[in-house]
Amino acid sequence: MSTRGETAAPEGSCDLLVIGGGVNGVGIARDAVGRGLKVILCESRDLASATSSASSKLIHGGLRYLEQYEFRLVREALAEREVLLGIAPHIVRPLRFVLPHNATLRPAWMIRIGLFLYDHLAKRSRLPGSHGVDLRHGAEGAPLKQELTKGFVYSDCAVDDSRLVVLNAMDAAARGAEILTRTACTAARREGALWHATLTGEDGQSRTIRARALVNAAGPWVTDVLQHVLHSNSQDHLRLVQGSHIVVPRLYDGDHAYILQNPDERIVFVIPYQGAYTLIGTTDVAYDGDPSVAAISPAETTYLCLSVSRYFAKPVRPEDVVWSYSGVRPLYDDAAQNTSPNNPSTVTRDYVFDLSGGTDGTAPLLSVFGGKLTTYRRLAEHALEKLAPLLQAPTKGWTHAAPLPGGDLGGASITAFARDFAGRHPWLPADLASRYVHSYGSLATTLVGDARSLADLGEHFGAGLYAREVEYLVTHEWARSPDDILNRRTKLLLEADTAMREKLAGWLARYGRSEARAVS
Repeated sequence: MSTRGETAAPEGSCDLLVIGGGVNGVGIARDAVGRGLKVILCESRDLASATSSASSKLIHGGLRYLEQYEFRLVREALAEREVLLGIAPHIVRPLRFVLPHNATLRPAWMIRIGLFLYDHLAKRSRLPGSHGVDLRHGAEGAPLKQELTKGFVYSDCAVDDSRLVVLNAMDAAARGAEILTRTACTAARREGALWHATLTGEDGQSRTIRARALVNAAGPWVTDVLQHVLHSNSQDHLRLVQGSHIVVPRLYDGDHAYILQNPDERIVFVIPYQGAYTLIGTTDVAYDGDPSVAAISPAETTYLCLSVSRYFAKPVRPEDVVWSYSGVRPLYDDAAQNTSPNNPSTVTRDYVFDLSGGTDGTAPLLSVFGGKLTTYRRLAEHALEKLAPLLQAPTKGWTHAAPLPGGDLGGASITAFARDFAGRHPWLPADLASRYVHSYGSLATTLVGDARSLADLGEHFGAGLYAREVEYLVTHEWARSPDDILNRRTKLLLEADTAMREKLAGWLARYGRSEARAVS
């Protein structure tokens, strides 16, 4: 599998240039190259280095969007939930949510109607439906306050968000796309039926390419690219909303999650995370600034702690937080009647395209506004429905049935595959074998290769990270820095002490074409 662009378009030309290495950008690149188009994607930093790795790690329909009458969005998201379970079973897993009932916020009949719609708006074959639950008995009510006696249980899915991005990029590259990380599009201009774009690497070296069409999928920077790179104006408006999460030591036993209602009508998720931790989020705060430096505020931390403490018997305090992260969501501001300037939660999570050119002899430009992690594949499919006729490409979608790298398990369930993998590699510690399978799927076999012992995996950096995995990530997944590996590729950041970070940084400096610095 090539991830270095050996099949790049000749003479610096391509059919489609994609700006942005988040989930929407790589999804569009994958779909386009699979239709026979020559594709180049550039990302100024690492893949999934912004919004796409700062999510709640969920593939979900968006239960609360029903209250905003976003039925089309919820239906599409629920359908995509089924699709992603099928094409990426190693990184997408079913997750049961417990909704404790608070009669002062929403009546039980309203929740029952909402869950009925959630169960039936789209075809559901892989996940169980919703039902009521008595919180006085069983694991669901064990960590909650005693006065909470009634609740509801329904299904959604968890996902490794940054790996979802990387796997789409890997598949795009395997099909012939050129994926350029740490490469910014610094200028682009239309000249008739072609875009002439300048791509500049972090070393300052530039190249000029010609593209028949350009996609601006820069996420929170989409309007910046329009104004400062493309020198184009758009009537569409972007609304930046910061979402922050906190991670605390594990709050309860069990693999289920919680969805908690708040007096401000927002909801907060409480989700098992990396075995030893619990993930809590998210906030919705209007943001005005550089999205790359977004960070949680003390007020957001307090908000999340109070949200959980309203329901859990043991309060969560700011001093319990072991890690936090923030991302800026690039939401489309449709100025709808139900959108309040003081309540970012009401801004639609749907996506909108701005398409110019293509029918008048000029090169097309498609800018992507909004969207959510769950619907990235359909967003890409819809983008190609607009672009394919202009580029004389097939109009029929294909990504709904094509497994992402590692997702083809030979007909086995992920549980059966994991059991077989562990049996074929009995020398691997059980937790390491499980992490390999749930990160790499069938490609875990490629990663391990001919190793017959832990010693064969090379230098051990700590927390189950060995040189062979690092080599794989550098060679196949564009990893260059410790942060790429610990945060976005392996999710080992919380287990990595200073010595581990420094050892990894030193190895990358010697062997890995890296940013030779440890992450904090």
